[in-house]
Amino acid sequence: MAKVIGTVVVDRERCKGCDLCVVACPCDVLSLAAKDVNDRGYHYAMMVNPEACIGCAACATVCPDACIEVYRLTQK
Repeated sequence: MAKVIGTVVVDRERCKGCDLCVVACPCDVLSLAAKDVNDRGYHYAMMVNPEACIGCAACATVCPDACIEVYRLTQK
């Protein structure tokens, strides 16, 4: 059976740290940056557990600012 590996790319400057993507992720891949902020002063979303990402795109679906892109790679 093929294994799906996903990765999440967040546009840090557009992210307003609403935390919706963190809550929507079923694999606990995302978290808000604890200390870092973007140019607008928001704590942005970032991958903290990248090996757990399955590429489901739940985070991108709930993002109100459309600043998340999800890529999927299938390994045989």
